[in-house]
Amino acid sequence: MEKINDRLYNWASVLEPNTREQAERTAAMPFIHPHMALMPDAHLGMGATVGSVIPTEGAIIPAAVGVDIGCGMMAVRTQFDAADLAGRDLSVLHGQISRSVPLSAGRYDKRVRATAEPRVEELRGLPGADQADGAAGNWPLQLGSLGSGNHFIEVSLDERDRVWLFLHSGSRGVGNKLATVHIRRAQEWCRAHGVELADRDLAYLEEGTPEFDAYIEALHWAQRFAWLNRAEMMDRVVEQTGRFLRDDVQRLETVNCHHNYTEREHHFGRDVWLSRKGAISAREGQAGLIPGSMGTASYVVSGRGNADALESSPHGAGRNHSRNAARRLFTRADLEQRMSGIAWGHSDAFLDEHPDAYKDIDVVMRDAADLVEIRHTLRQVVNVKGD
Repeated sequence: MEKINDRLYNWASVLEPNTREQAERTAAMPFIHPHMALMPDAHLGMGATVGSVIPTEGAIIPAAVGVDIGCGMMAVRTQFDAADLAGRDLSVLHGQISRSVPLSAGRYDKRVRATAEPRVEELRGLPGADQADGAAGNWPLQLGSLGSGNHFIEVSLDERDRVWLFLHSGSRGVGNKLATVHIRRAQEWCRAHGVELADRDLAYLEEGTPEFDAYIEALHWAQRFAWLNRAEMMDRVVEQTGRFLRDDVQRLETVNCHHNYTEREHHFGRDVWLSRKGAISAREGQAGLIPGSMGTASYVVSGRGNADALESSPHGAGRNHSRNAARRLFTRADLEQRMSGIAWGHSDAFLDEHPDAYKDIDVVMRDAADLVEIRHTLRQVVNVKGD
């Protein structure tokens, strides 16, 4: 760990200068307590750095949570192993999952499916549902959809060749629209109160104001939506895997965790609003998930409860190249070679998700050695993504 200053601690051995400068600007905000923590996968983000853990008193920066509120991971260990997959055409399973879960930005269900009905009803009954209706009235149809970018569904094998189902997604279009509304309101609030900011995306809302209360309501609703969205998708992946292997899936272990969210937590003797933007909770013994990238390993971990890191750990590999740069740098032929042996989408649309567009996950995990303990190492055999 590197102590950059009294308000910024860093676990990233690879930290670009512009990322460091951005983190220093955030850490200088007057309501940070006791300090910010940069995770090993830290990289440049909107306003606040992706891979940062931000404890605040009396205020929250909506852009420090981000526009994909509640984004995170879910994994299920099944009773199957590699022998059950041997000799089977995994592209068939890829196709089944792709047809069962709407993929890509702007794609959603045509109707609320039976498995989603109780989840939709739960969300309708929560504070914040009226905000969601106003932001995206079709949100019930978005429940159970993946999205695009780095979101994925994978079938993986662990170090003992056991089959895991693994996915990554968040609060979809409704979460994005809710976040966008409140980021704009924070900017308007700061302007109205004469607050000067080093970066307009560091605009905040002050606790005790109606604007703050409305954001917290929307935030909690979207976080629950994201959690249930992953659960709904996993139900469909479980169903399709069972059909493919002609046997009902047994869920022997399940992990579901956010990595873009805010919760009320207690650190260094005080209650704070803790925003994790690209970081997971890693309390002592807490199960978590850290994905790599297309074609690289992912990890099931257990938290070490590191107090200086605000009981947090990285959420993945972290980008090494922007999406535009990745499309210039990498070729389809190279990506095909890197994805050899994996059933995937075989499309130029995924060039910006090339493994080398991300940091080396092995370096990230070495940097995280005092944050988490590795329980399982996963290698994908099926990768489903939206373009």
